[in-house]
Amino acid sequence: MTDPFTASASVNTATPDRYAKQLASHLGRRCEVREETTGLLLIFTDGDCLLHPTTETLELRASASGAAELDHITHVVGSHLERFGQRHDLQAHWQQH
Repeated sequence: MTDPFTASASVNTATPDRYAKQLASHLGRRCEVREETTGLLLIFTDGDCLLHPTTETLELRASASGAAELDHITHVVGSHLERFGQRHDLQAHWQQH
């Protein structure tokens, strides 16, 4: 078994909880959402993304079995967050690991 492909992003915002809940609510129509002790886990067919709100940031941690699947998850989560946070110029700059 190979290690999953992973990426993370840290998005500065005064309301990380609100954006995590909004993403989970909206994307929950397409994927399973599970509450974890560290945040909300979005479970897609090809991977997952943990939404972890902290005091001043929304930490995003995505993993998938392949590079194309990881690109899909980071694009979906990142583009929705940027659209929801357009007024506050939110941007997800993903770092692959």
